[in-house]
Amino acid sequence: MSYNHGTSKRQLCLILLIFSALSLTLLSCGHSEPVTVSSPDGKIVAEITTSGGSDLSALAYGITFGSTQIVTDSELGVILSNGGAISGNLKITDVDHSSVNMAYTAPFGKSYGVISNYNETTISLEDDAKHKLDLIFRVFDDGAAFRYRFPEQDGLKNIEITGELSSFNFEGDHPYWGIHLPGHTTSYETDYAAASLSNIAPDSLTALPLLVKVSDGAFVGITEANLTDYAGMYLHGTGSSDFNLTAALSPLPDGSGICVKAQTPCATPWRVLMIGDGPGRLAESNIVLNLNEPCAFDASWIKPGKAAWDWWNDQNVKGEGFEGAMDTRTMKHYIDFAGDYDLEYMLVDAGWYPRFEKVGDNLADGDIMVSIPEIDIPELVAYGSERNVGIILWLHWTPVDRDMDKAFALYEQWGVKGVKIDFMDRDDQEMVNFYHRVAKKAAEHKLVVDFHGAYKPTGIRRTYPNVITREGVMGLEYVKWSDRVTPDHDCTIPFTRMLAGPMDYTPGGFNNTVQGQFKSLNKNAMTKGTRAHQLALFVIFESPFQVLADYPANYRNSPGMEFIRNVPATWDEIRVINAQVGDFATFARKNGDEWYLGSITDWTPRELSVPLDFLGAGEYTAEIYADGDDADADAERVSITRLTVNAGMTLDIKMAPGGGHAVRLYPVK
Repeated sequence: MSYNHGTSKRQLCLILLIFSALSLTLLSCGHSEPVTVSSPDGKIVAEITTSGGSDLSALAYGITFGSTQIVTDSELGVILSNGGAISGNLKITDVDHSSVNMAYTAPFGKSYGVISNYNETTISLEDDAKHKLDLIFRVFDDGAAFRYRFPEQDGLKNIEITGELSSFNFEGDHPYWGIHLPGHTTSYETDYAAASLSNIAPDSLTALPLLVKVSDGAFVGITEANLTDYAGMYLHGTGSSDFNLTAALSPLPDGSGICVKAQTPCATPWRVLMIGDGPGRLAESNIVLNLNEPCAFDASWIKPGKAAWDWWNDQNVKGEGFEGAMDTRTMKHYIDFAGDYDLEYMLVDAGWYPRFEKVGDNLADGDIMVSIPEIDIPELVAYGSERNVGIILWLHWTPVDRDMDKAFALYEQWGVKGVKIDFMDRDDQEMVNFYHRVAKKAAEHKLVVDFHGAYKPTGIRRTYPNVITREGVMGLEYVKWSDRVTPDHDCTIPFTRMLAGPMDYTPGGFNNTVQGQFKSLNKNAMTKGTRAHQLALFVIFESPFQVLADYPANYRNSPGMEFIRNVPATWDEIRVINAQVGDFATFARKNGDEWYLGSITDWTPRELSVPLDFLGAGEYTAEIYADGDDADADAERVSITRLTVNAGMTLDIKMAPGGGHAVRLYPVK
């Protein structure tokens, strides 16, 4: 539209009013041009239309990253048991644009200061039956996310959701890394497959996060955020396109086929596409955290840290002068070790409380408010307090679900610092709500929470920072009965599972083996790869509650233990310097005025260069824990050296097969 200088203000206002009215008319008729929303830096653009799909009448979206098409013509919608699918022939009744640029602190994560900067568009929709649905898109510099919101409406008060049409339609048969599960009752503890999108069949169940390499300069991580009072999401192929993935929701356990029961107004979780020019950029992202609600309580009592652990070697303390058992004496031995090496916690695992009789699973149900005669929890709490070591208690979720109120109050009275809750192995709406009840009740009693047998994180730690970590990963426990935890696996999960949030992998096994020497042992368990590889995992794997796998005799006075003593469990800043999924990784993390570097490789020996330009001004002492010259024959050999370095230097590192490299950098004083 143009006008000359002779046009009056009144005429101009009239023209603008007519133009606005015409635009609204087009919107209400559903024939508008696509609605677009861009990231603040303009590199990511989402385009939403009501004329997508094969019949040109579906709600759909596409996303570009620079000149690269990420997904295209990806259909959207929600399927109701009592209203059919809300997806096609929709009219746009309103479009609202807004922007947010804010900062907040996240003291228990990958970075202390977090920026949440995004543009948001809310598209109000209505179908022929007058059902109302809002589609909300947020686009950040590091990705895009969308969710559905049902506004309060007379014609749709109680809803039952049986599925979503949310899809991710890629244009090519791109490589991906993901886990495929046999069903919805799962612990997410399995190997990550590396394949191409055409291999994801319609009958597959692919868990999130899923990493897709669109091009050398475009990687996408698909996951979900703010999973609240809803069912967990998975992906499967469609059959209509080799490269189109569609959402599958976890059904309620009653066999009804219903996934979500809700009342309007209500909203779904965010469906997230993390986007960056490399897998390292995704690992640095806080988009999942940003899509959750802020914490509403004083969280200053929450203390991150590292823990000793009795379970990995069945309370075995061989070499410490006596045989261990599930008793107070052995737990005190572990507490002594934790105190000697400045570990903040001792995790007392399964077996401390009596089970009920006639329970098939001897861990499933019991009285979590008393201990077996051999264990005295208040005595352990007092003993640990004298040594600045807090006590964390393992629990099966079944008695927690029943006795949470009374048990958590008792633990606070005892002085227990937290709980590890296990074997949920579900993410249906009922179980998701259990997680939230635990988080809320634990916060009321000043207990930190570690979920095991758990689904992937979705950012609840922003709302409830006492949910300090969770499993949802095939961790080091699997070496006790399998050979599946490999250096290749370690090089994959920082860019897959860890995109969703912290993971309790339990690193630090010191009985290290070279390729071909590993044996699966329940006691004196072995790990694949070198000692330096295990040390580097404390830097690479994010977990504000970092549990040491091995038993005290393997750690005391062993090469590398000083690195574990010093390495923190939470961070102020993160940089991913080297990243090739499944092959190698280098992470740099900052805490206070110190930096830590961790590098790992698969079974291929490697030499990598690490520019130290992330360091501040002045000189730093680099305390280096590297693979020894003969680490390819003796995986426990560690070379420990010290260098003076500065930000203008490059550190050249060499790793053995299955090797690693860990560095502590602190200012020269």
